[in-house]
Amino acid sequence: MKSLLFVGFLFCFYICLCQFVLTQKISIEILQPSPQLSQVSVEASSKFPNGIQLRIRDSKGEPLNNQSVYFFATPNSNSRLKPYFSSKVVNTQPDGSAKVDVTAGYIPGEGSISISTVSPDGIRYLNSEDYALKTITYKVTRTVYGEAWGQISVVFAISILSIIGAVFVAIHIMRKDRGTEAMQNVADPIAQGAKGFMKTQYLAISAITIPVALILFGLYMLRSKSANDPDIHIAVIATVVTVSFLLGVVFSGLSGFISMFVSVSANSRVTMAATRSYREALNIALRSGAFAGFLVVSLSVLGVIFLFTILYLAIPQEIISPTQIVGMIVGFSFGCSLSALFAQLGGGIFTKAADVGADLVGKVEQDIPEDDLRNPAVIADLVGDNVGDCSGRGADIFESLSAENIGVMILGGTLTASAYPQISTPISYIIFPLIVHICGMIGTWVGIFFVRVRDVSELHVDDSYSLISNNEAINAHEENSPVLHDEENNDDDAEIGVIKQEALDDPMTALNIGYIVSVVVTTCLFVLISWWLLRSEQFPDAWWKFTFCGIIGIFTSLAFVAITVYYTDFNWRPVKEIVEASKTGPATNVISGISVGLESTGLPVLIITIAIIGSYYLGNSSGIVNENGKPIGGLFGIAVATIGMLSSSSYILAMDVFGPIVDNSGGIAEMSQLSPNVRVITDKLDAVGNTTKALTKGYAVGSAALAAFLLFSAYLDTVTAYTGIEFSVVNLASPEVFVGGLLGACLVFIFSSFTIRAVGNTAQTVIEEVRRQFREIPGIMEFKQKPDYEKCVAIVTRSALIQMIFPGALAVILPILVGFFFRMIGYYSNQPYLGAEVSAGFLMVATIACILMALFFNNSGGAWDNAKKFTEMDKRFGGKGSAIHKSAVIGDTIGDPFKDTAGPSIHVLCKLLATLSLLFAVFFINF
Repeated sequence: MKSLLFVGFLFCFYICLCQFVLTQKISIEILQPSPQLSQVSVEASSKFPNGIQLRIRDSKGEPLNNQSVYFFATPNSNSRLKPYFSSKVVNTQPDGSAKVDVTAGYIPGEGSISISTVSPDGIRYLNSEDYALKTITYKVTRTVYGEAWGQISVVFAISILSIIGAVFVAIHIMRKDRGTEAMQNVADPIAQGAKGFMKTQYLAISAITIPVALILFGLYMLRSKSANDPDIHIAVIATVVTVSFLLGVVFSGLSGFISMFVSVSANSRVTMAATRSYREALNIALRSGAFAGFLVVSLSVLGVIFLFTILYLAIPQEIISPTQIVGMIVGFSFGCSLSALFAQLGGGIFTKAADVGADLVGKVEQDIPEDDLRNPAVIADLVGDNVGDCSGRGADIFESLSAENIGVMILGGTLTASAYPQISTPISYIIFPLIVHICGMIGTWVGIFFVRVRDVSELHVDDSYSLISNNEAINAHEENSPVLHDEENNDDDAEIGVIKQEALDDPMTALNIGYIVSVVVTTCLFVLISWWLLRSEQFPDAWWKFTFCGIIGIFTSLAFVAITVYYTDFNWRPVKEIVEASKTGPATNVISGISVGLESTGLPVLIITIAIIGSYYLGNSSGIVNENGKPIGGLFGIAVATIGMLSSSSYILAMDVFGPIVDNSGGIAEMSQLSPNVRVITDKLDAVGNTTKALTKGYAVGSAALAAFLLFSAYLDTVTAYTGIEFSVVNLASPEVFVGGLLGACLVFIFSSFTIRAVGNTAQTVIEEVRRQFREIPGIMEFKQKPDYEKCVAIVTRSALIQMIFPGALAVILPILVGFFFRMIGYYSNQPYLGAEVSAGFLMVATIACILMALFFNNSGGAWDNAKKFTEMDKRFGGKGSAIHKSAVIGDTIGDPFKDTAGPSIHVLCKLLATLSLLFAVFFINF
């Protein structure tokens, strides 16, 4: 009992002592801003002139040295306007003075800063007369975003410079010799067929686009405005969204045309270069691809920054925030996705239907070589390489970049607005992804100059070989030369030293060196850009944490490229297993290929898991928190990782376009009946082109996975902004949400079925036409009569465009119907957000199914393709026409619609579903 009394006595003594100390009269004299001003006006994102300066005096008027002074936002002064500083504590100087720098928030309005000698927590327990307190009110007069114009100018300037540089590359390529008349006679029909198909295809896409634009405008005009909308008329919002959508379609189509144009212009030039130099042929093919890469990336960046800048200038900044501007141009991403889906579907159906028809009748039934000019479908096959692999992939990568840029810009704007204290340079976080892609293009410019192979003349061999003529006699020929061998199967070439393909430098090694150099340069620039744009006084550690997130993304891209090469290149186990299985017939070849495709999903999913989890936790450790102290940097960390992965997209696209160019080049060499040495060079490049096309697809899947996750997160943020209630959890245990997820997964399988069936149906018409020509034009096999190439091109064009409509329409209509249907159920069951939650479940499960299905289709098809190439190249398997080769051709034919139609179309579907959900999110909510 005595102990308790003693403790009580001490406690009372302590309280009295505190009261005695606290009641010592301390005065605060404000020196800066001027005491005569009742309110300070300051531009947004600007510091108070000279900061806040004050002097502390005691009751006798003497300066107090080493007195703690607390600066903090006045509680409940204005919850919408947040100052750019956390609660700060400074100690006074010997003269009693203290100073802090304070920066205004970027949302127009009024705010208040409190200054006290007691901490904000201590104030709650004291009476107002027990401590000194001053407040400074301020008004943010207008929105000025610091270095915004400098950053926007950098994006415009370097994008335009990149386009100018790409044009110079194109001029250099176009000055190269187109080749002999025989080469041009093959190349011209390819170009005409490709241009004719593209024109017809985009007329069909335009016919789909116009009604979609009208429906989109009408829906936005009818919807109710929410608290998250900018304070402008709903007609303006509807117009901006619709115009953005139309521009997305136009820019996506332009990117497809550019990719196709460079391919059909370069193919014969590469063939002609192969008659002179192995190195020159490689350089022309790669730089032609780089031209497409630079223009596609530049167009994507310019499209987004153009729309953002126009709205930034046109709409007063007091009534719209940067994040709201980005939200209004989501239509651009939807337009890109819609155009890319139909471009990929149409091009994929065309290329693989023609390929299947040409292979099955030509190689298997008629036993003639690939790209033989006697095959009526050979021109359609070569046209398909351009409209599918070039145009379709260009639109695919363009759509990935645009969707990812807009998703990251939304998340960056949301992060800067939600952070407490607010981040002082919101535009920096919004513009960041665009400038990173600029850095990626600079890295690609450097990387392509490191791609080098030794020429034939440098392989330590004499002049006893010929690149041009089939009939040149050889005076000296080393029978055991490691570089030359006799072509026993061709009497005309019996006296010619034919180059051994394995003696040539591996182009894939050279391309990989260029890619690594590109990645290293891009990574160095990425660090500098992160320091420039993501550094802030409020969160000093955030920039380097986000830099490491970007490096995770860069390593993810490297890992995806390596994994894809492992599963699709003939130097590694999976393809060799398929070749071994081909020895026992087509059935075992097919079984082996399916098993390789299923196996190939494991490592990429592991890499995606590491990338998402690693970047999320690293972003959360950045120190950026909201008003409640909760870390909020995780999603932006994933966004930066996605940017890092896509930073090398220009080089990846260059390698992708490289594939169809060298494929066409080999076909032109074969149909022009050039020397075996030329065909050795073009075949060597063609084999590598198959791998580059495959790794581009793998890269596209990885980027699609991260981009879709970003857009999914942006969708959740958008619903949260419209409802005012945090929407961060999707309850799959809810029956409605589970059904939505089931429908999402089912869509992916049904969509894949329709795309593969479309190839089969179109291929049947091609096969029937090719058989008819062989039957009714008997002189074809003896080279006495020329096949009707145009008839096959016309058949494939018409059928491909008809077959692409239904799967494309299904992909667009079903997710919208699901959202509206469950919104109605939610309305009648008093669940206002049910439509949005079911759509989130639909999107989540569909994204997972898309990733797995695309990996399976791409890698199994690529492995089958290179297994066939390996049996053609390695004479131990009997070469072309052998039983093993025919088994491999069957597998390759099955894999064609997998890797070039269904797989690439699913990449686009994955992002289309996300952009659709993001654009229509407001319609799935009952306000």
